[in-house]
Amino acid sequence: MKKMTIKEVAKAIGVSTATISNAFNRPDQLSEALRTKILAQCQELGYVGPSAAGRYLRTGRSGVVGIVLTDRLAYSMNDYVASHFLSGLADEFDKAHLNMLLLSARDLDHANRQRLHESMVDGFIVYGFIPPGPTLEHLKRQQKRLIVVDHKIEGYGSVNIDNREASYQIAKHALKQTPKNPAILALRITSDDGISQANEETLKTVGLRLSLDRLNGYFDAFDEAGIERPMDQIWNLHVNDYDEAFKLAYQVLSQPNRPDLLLCQSDVMAIAAMRAALQMGIQFPEELRITGFDGIPEAQAMPKAITTIQQHSFEKGRMAARLFIENRMSEDVIMPTELLIGESCP
Repeated sequence: MKKMTIKEVAKAIGVSTATISNAFNRPDQLSEALRTKILAQCQELGYVGPSAAGRYLRTGRSGVVGIVLTDRLAYSMNDYVASHFLSGLADEFDKAHLNMLLLSARDLDHANRQRLHESMVDGFIVYGFIPPGPTLEHLKRQQKRLIVVDHKIEGYGSVNIDNREASYQIAKHALKQTPKNPAILALRITSDDGISQANEETLKTVGLRLSLDRLNGYFDAFDEAGIERPMDQIWNLHVNDYDEAFKLAYQVLSQPNRPDLLLCQSDVMAIAAMRAALQMGIQFPEELRITGFDGIPEAQAMPKAITTIQQHSFEKGRMAARLFIENRMSEDVIMPTELLIGESCP
């Protein structure tokens, strides 16, 4: 059976093609009763809506936004921070009747970059750090709307938090009680894979800018307090994964000169560290104090609530969507954070 065109459907129903288009794409332009009636009649005729390709050719707009995630899709969907960011995007895009196409930057090899070029999207929101190279240049060459989150690219709008200031504030709080042997559990501060111990040389390699800002925030607090930076107790984890973080924490806490303060760059790492310490019989906060970062609910539900930095990922997503929808392509927004003091580091 030949698929009916929008003109044929409009003639059969007795309305204009614009009315048919509005029923599918701009429901706010019609009364709910009229829209419901038209959609029911279209269904009877076997018409499922205007062609997305045709609309793109006519208007240059598809109603689809490409969301480029710097981690794999499965990880982003399961990670609390990333998934709430996506929920914030969806909340604003739903209101604007826009859809999202999720893409993983890790999978954008040459062939996929070509498919990305051919995809009918109105622009991109990049979540996280994409290093200089073919993928980033490919996104910029398309000359479409581009908003960057948790990173900055010169000439494009961005949404961030002040990672350095937030980490300074939590370390400043933790250092009110001077530690004998502090340690830092960092995330992607070097380009090393797996679990590694960082030093001044490895810190010169390309790491995640966001994590380096957090590390420098810790250093600011150490310097201000007149406490030596723990350069021999900086540990790096390549992925924000609970199982890997548990292994790292167990290794760090098994040292002869066991740390009495752990500054963790994520709540997932802090949770893993607390559970490793509890398994080892270490007492909180008498023998060990722990801080996290992100403010995920699980951190507050631990036997000892974790002192952390609350960042509002849902609101971050909403703000990124607004910048895109309102075409605020040169605006840099810094979102607020809060210090949450828990029993892990009172």
